[in-house]
Amino acid sequence: MSETHDDTPGGPSALATLATFLSVDGWRPQRIAGRRAFALTYGGAGGSFACLAELRSEAQQLICYALAPLSAPPARLPAVAEFITRANYGAYIGNFELSYESGEVRCKSSIDFEGEALSERLIRNTLYPAARLMDTYLPGLTRVIAHGVAPREAIDQIERI
Repeated sequence: MSETHDDTPGGPSALATLATFLSVDGWRPQRIAGRRAFALTYGGAGGSFACLAELRSEAQQLICYALAPLSAPPARLPAVAEFITRANYGAYIGNFELSYESGEVRCKSSIDFEGEALSERLIRNTLYPAARLMDTYLPGLTRVIAHGVAPREAIDQIERI
């Protein structure tokens, strides 16, 4: 199968649609070799961090990740796990994930577009929730990892409870 055609005859290419959206929307996408994915950078109020937009064409899914720019060291894993559990509670779209092996923290948002053409609106509504959720919680995550702030205190500061 060519990268420029979808499984649906005559339909627009999901990869081409994604590439066009990312470029027009100002993301400056960098294609990841060997994958149907793009590396991106998001600069928001909470900081700057990498993002990833990847197509799983066979399943007709778009997965977007926002990657925290710092990893949790082994000693902080329990605190980070509590922090992201608290952050995830009540999140309507998107969620945080934590790798206990690497300490990586990321935020994920995804969509299954089976039977539909991947549109700019679907891309936007998948990419931005992950980036905005990370942007909102990154300052608290940083305080928990780098400064030993208690997870509940960091969440309370963000959510102003």
